[in-house]
Amino acid sequence: MASKLLCFVLLSVLVAYYIYKPLPDNIEEKWKVMLMDAAFRSLAHLGTFAEMFGVKHFMDVMMLLTYAEHIEPISDNHVIVTDTTFNSVPVRLYVPKGQSNTRRRAILYIHGGGWCVGSAGMKPYDQLSKQSAHRLNAIVVSINYRLAPKFHFPIPFDDVYNVVTFFLQEKNLEKYSVDPNRIAVSGDSAGGNLAAAVAQKLLHDPEVNVKLKIQVLIYPVLQSLDLNTPSYRDNGYMPILSRTLMARFWSEYFTTDRSLFEAMMSNKHIPSQEAHLFKNVNWSSLLPENLKKNHVYSIPATDNKNTMLVKKYPGLLDVRASPLLAEDEKLTGLPMAYVVTCMYDVLRDDGFMYVSRLRKAGVQVVHEHYDNTFHGVLLMTNWPFDVSIAHRIEEKYLNWLESNL
Repeated sequence: MASKLLCFVLLSVLVAYYIYKPLPDNIEEKWKVMLMDAAFRSLAHLGTFAEMFGVKHFMDVMMLLTYAEHIEPISDNHVIVTDTTFNSVPVRLYVPKGQSNTRRRAILYIHGGGWCVGSAGMKPYDQLSKQSAHRLNAIVVSINYRLAPKFHFPIPFDDVYNVVTFFLQEKNLEKYSVDPNRIAVSGDSAGGNLAAAVAQKLLHDPEVNVKLKIQVLIYPVLQSLDLNTPSYRDNGYMPILSRTLMARFWSEYFTTDRSLFEAMMSNKHIPSQEAHLFKNVNWSSLLPENLKKNHVYSIPATDNKNTMLVKKYPGLLDVRASPLLAEDEKLTGLPMAYVVTCMYDVLRDDGFMYVSRLRKAGVQVVHEHYDNTFHGVLLMTNWPFDVSIAHRIEEKYLNWLESNL
């Protein structure tokens, strides 16, 4: 009996040690965050071992979270939900029930997941889209673009762009009774990346007559050049999205060649002949002083041995992959932006830099920065990992859209 008790105590200590993670004092509901992070880390460890032994690719294992969160399209008293295709790309469509006295607003939503995991059918995304459709009396198109590593850049971008341009055709706006002056593109994380890239391309696409009114970028990833900004340095081990995982997402977006991942981890993946591009992601001139802390800017080290990487994977320098690479004149005229950033997020500085550059280009920007939370928090809206700040961020997002779209 004593030996069983001792084993139980030791096992409990080991489990508690694995789950426990030191977190900043101002993060709310720490134990829920720790539990969620432990579950996510466990999945990542499983993926690493599965890949090491040749059983499964790392991202195939990470997709288990997507499958676990998946729900079928279920309509309710307010919204009709269906899975369909737009221009041969799968989408989940949300249409408010009943007649509308005026033409409706529309939101084109792009889910996150590092271009490698996630889907419109995950419960948090489904709930957000359903609420958006009901609260705003809006048509919501949630896009299921093809995912890396099976489909590399630019295929995910092309899928999203094809859906957006298809929906913006006059006949489709008429079909869903959408007001062409009240359309938004919205996305979180990698979805925020795609939303920003879509907004940029649409602005300069002569074949598209209808333009967006709003772009919503929720803790977006916006550049692949410098993975050593202050937020990458300070938040490399924070919940959900570590620096290592973000480098893996970036490299898988372009290739399964591990040499790119290794070069990105050392932040030496850009050759010297492309160093002029760093001016667009120079955080020393684009971040507020309080985020620079004691960090000193130096241009990322370049390694000409990696010249072949850029030649093999030109997406590294493509503005459709890294919207922060757009020159200033290409930003002028973009739709009003609502940008969400989180303090404890490796991508925090991407958002801040883009806000600075958009404002400099004369774009109207509303920037909501949350100094007590982390990347991916909007996925934590369901039991047992629901946290109150996720609901507050979601509510503020919906209220802002209701007032501005």
